[in-house]
Formats: sequence, C-alpha cells, structure tokens
Amino acid sequence: MNNLTDNLANGPNRQVFNPGYRYFDIIAGLFVAVLLISNIASTKIVQLWKFTFDGGTILFPLSYIFGDILTEVYGYRKSRRVIWIGFFSALLMSLTLALIGLIKPAAGWEFQDAYMKILGQTPRIVAASLVAYFAGAFSNSFVLAKMKILTRGRWLFTRTIGSTIIGEGIDTVLFVTIAFAGLYTWHLLFLIIISNYIFKVLLEIVLTPATYKIVGFLKRREKVDWFDYKTNFNPFT
Repeated sequence: MNNLTDNLANGPNRQVFNPGYRYFDIIAGLFVAVLLISNIASTKIVQLWKFTFDGGTILFPLSYIFGDILTEVYGYRKSRRVIWIGFFSALLMSLTLALIGLIKPAAGWEFQDAYMKILGQTPRIVAASLVAYFAGAFSNSFVLAKMKILTRGRWLFTRTIGSTIIGEGIDTVLFVTIAFAGLYTWHLLFLIIISNYIFKVLLEIVLTPATYKIVGFLKRREKVDWFDYKTNFNPFT
C-alpha cells in the first residue's frame, strides 16, 4: 500500500489541507471540458465498424477516467466537488443554448433551422446527461473509493475497471433512454446502449496502463494518496 506523508502522519482519512496541489485544477478542468463537449457531440448518431453510438461516446469515457484519477488520488470528497461543478456547467450550457434558440435570428442569418435541428436537441440531451451523469459519476466514484479500502490500495486495475462497469452501465442505460426514447426505435436504442457500454468499458481497459502512469505521477508529485475510511458518501453533503 502506497500511503504517503499526510496519511501516515494523520491516520486514515485525515489529511492536512494542501493548497499547493499543482495538478488538481488541470484534471478538474479536463473533466468538465470532456463533459460539455460530449453533450454537444451526442446529437449525432454514428456508426464505427459494428458499433452504433452517439458521437459523444468517443470522448465521454475519458470523463470516467478523470473521475477515477480524482477519486484514487485526491479522494471522494474532492471528486464530489468536481462532479457538482460539471453538473452545473452542463446545466448552464443547456440553458444558454436553449435561450439562444428562442431569440429571434438577425436579418440575413439563415441557419436558424439548422441550429434548432442540432443544438435544439441539446436541452433534452443535457437533461438526460445530467440525470445519467449524476447517477453514473457518483456510482463510479463510490465504488472505486470503497474498493480501494477493500483492496488496501492494491490492484488499481480492479478499481478502475470495476467502478467503470457499474458507473458506465448506469450512465449508458439512463442517458440513451431519456435522450432518445420516442426519437428512434427501441431496437436502435438497444443497439446504442450495448454499443456504448461495450465501447466505454473496452476503452477503460485499453487506457488502464495510461491511468496507472498518471495516478502514479500525481501521487508522487502531489504527495497524496487518499483513503476514504471515514468519508460521508452522501452526494449532497
């Protein structure tokens, strides 16, 4: 187990606040950026080889990898904070795009129909994303934090993959159902759910070596390796 200075000095789940984290804001910023970009890209359904999925799926799994990194290194509490920042950022984007769609277009601007066909779906997609993201992201973070205690910090791959299997499963079913029910046939929705889920889990597995390197780098440089022994896991705390 790779407990570092703060955990050793202060006991499990106690840590002196370190205002000098150099990489936390970078990971948090990338997490939110991936979330927002994915919401817009999800308006297009694409087919790649045998997989059929919404365009956001290409990038969105990275948000779970960033979520794994945040929880593994900095703990559930800080991950919870970033999840909420992402939630309200996506909500703000949705409301802004909806408002712009309602405002009368300027004379000579002939793309109102195109705007509404693509970005006009965004409020519904973001609503679906918010529900799915909330349930999936917190499930992912909770499972990883609990598995870290059970494994005593060993076998990182079991936590990153195991938490993704749970979190992405919940996220995918909720998102596809809420976002596209009534727009596409149930057969197509089923194909999208299965394709999304398999693609996301496979991507997590493929990127596991990179996750190992990033986690190891952050633990060494930030001098933190958080264990959530006494953490309150209520997402609304």
